[in-house]
Amino acid sequence: MDHRNESAKSQRFIRETGLAAEIAALVEPTIEDLGYRLVRVQIHGREGHTVQIMAERPDGTMSIEDCETISRQLSPLLDAHDPLPGSYRLEISSPGIDRPLVRPSDFEDWAGYEAKIELKELVGGRKRYRGVLEGFEDGEVRIECTLDQLGTQVLGFPVDLIAEAKLVLTDELIRESLRRAKKAAKGNSGAEPQLED
Repeated sequence: MDHRNESAKSQRFIRETGLAAEIAALVEPTIEDLGYRLVRVQIHGREGHTVQIMAERPDGTMSIEDCETISRQLSPLLDAHDPLPGSYRLEISSPGIDRPLVRPSDFEDWAGYEAKIELKELVGGRKRYRGVLEGFEDGEVRIECTLDQLGTQVLGFPVDLIAEAKLVLTDELIRESLRRAKKAAKGNSGAEPQLED
């Protein structure tokens, strides 16, 4: 197995800009040290009143306890570096069922499920595509779409062309997300470290 290739697939290709990018650069090493992966950072509200940090375990799950663990570690870090003027609220969340897809490995992990992809520039006269994920191959995200004149086609988009991608909330996706969460809960039970305050 080529570990460099696997490592590249697990790196985020979706990057924040401006203040959100500064916060992401500040918090990502701490999140990784805790054993989680950063999904994205967003700042909501006028004057930046809420900093939302979306994270997950490597298996894609995230519990309330996980959010609390990350919050306890990031609050003092953000207080010390004071990246936002004025007061703000820190919100740690899971990616949710209709999660954003931010790593090449996300497209492999969720192959077979419906997704929306928005591109940075027009391809075939459009920026938005919706279809069933076919995975990630040769540096491209693969998606099966139904196109007006051409019918069903499998398209490949280089990751650097993708502005945003997320799963579409479907009954099938809900069932799979619940199955994965149940499997992860069984795998995590009993071995969960206890934190002292």
